[in-house]
Amino acid sequence: MSFKDLKLSKPILRAIAEKGYDTPTLIQERTIPLVLDKKNVIASAQTGTGKTAAFALSILQLLLDKQDAPKKGKKIRALIVSPTRELAAQIQENFQVYATYTNLKTAVVFGGTSIEPQKDALKDGIDILIATPGRLLDLHKQDVINLDYIETLVLDEADLMLDMGFIDDIKKIERLCPKSKQTLLFSATMPYKVEELAKTILKDAERVEVTKQSSTSKNVEQLLYFVPKPKKIELCLHLIRNTIKNQRTIIFRRTKYGVDKLEKTLLKNGYEADSIHGDKSQSDRQVALNRFKKNEINILVATDVAARGIDISNLDTVINFDLPNVPETYVHRIGRTARAGLAGVAYSFCSADEKAYVIAIQKLINLQLDVIEEHPYPLDPKAKKEVHTSKKTGSKHKKGRKSEASKKKKKRWY
Repeated sequence: MSFKDLKLSKPILRAIAEKGYDTPTLIQERTIPLVLDKKNVIASAQTGTGKTAAFALSILQLLLDKQDAPKKGKKIRALIVSPTRELAAQIQENFQVYATYTNLKTAVVFGGTSIEPQKDALKDGIDILIATPGRLLDLHKQDVINLDYIETLVLDEADLMLDMGFIDDIKKIERLCPKSKQTLLFSATMPYKVEELAKTILKDAERVEVTKQSSTSKNVEQLLYFVPKPKKIELCLHLIRNTIKNQRTIIFRRTKYGVDKLEKTLLKNGYEADSIHGDKSQSDRQVALNRFKKNEINILVATDVAARGIDISNLDTVINFDLPNVPETYVHRIGRTARAGLAGVAYSFCSADEKAYVIAIQKLINLQLDVIEEHPYPLDPKAKKEVHTSKKTGSKHKKGRKSEASKKKKKRWY
């Protein structure tokens, strides 16, 4: 099948051809006809399957038929809600590329950055809005955004939005849009809470499922290292020095603090590294991402939320410094490498307290990870959850006693 068979207009086909795409991916092939047919759609597709283009091309085609701006300016007719700033910015880039030869206008709004330029971008009138939930509701409250004319609502990465606590925001946004709208829900996985949301807000939806929820690329070599928690940094440096060397690498950590700590260690050891996590400003995150994409650095340390859905081509290596406690997250992480038929390697570090995560991951992907036993920092096979005991013999503050400072502050009656 070619893009022409999907009944897309010439301006859109021209933009697709210039981008170098010849044939649609499976998700595009199945989704685009349904969207053009004005159906509600629930699509299960992982990052890297081409789902952004699946809804972007469809929406542009639907709007293209009525693209002449009314006298009073353009109204927002398509709304894409995305969980993170990076994803929202990436979706905006896609829309701009595919809309090159149309006069359809797009804008993106997200938190963590100044609201005024975003207000200015909306004043002139736009056709398509990409937004994160919080900033969207802020601007709606200020009467800057009018959702009365929405024809298509897209909820992208629905599972991540629910994990991040956006359920009430999503329901509110959905209620603010007209009842007659078309709704498209895209999710990498379909846990119970996503199914429940879909039941609430989508009527008579068509289902599209591409790749099993637990599938991992056959081109990714998945290696497992059992290592004591305090030795993970040494093992990481050992692998970068001797095995990974100058390969493009993303290292995943569970916490923002952990990301910062590892980045400092890498820089101290002379490696070109940067990091992204939720506490960093949008501009800092974008700078780090651009440096990595332009090969100015070859190591990016990230939390899952900050890195979710970010499209980085030619990624050689993924290191799971901390194993994720949600097995699906493992699939997302390692899915960033070995894209478009290329090979990649995923290294996972497992300390004693993470053994249960390995069992859950292997059960989900239906695959035994290759355990590498020959390395300098092996974990004692009998080691159970590590308990960190303090070397101090007792607490500074005895039970039931006040500290010296506290005593000085209090005036006694006697």
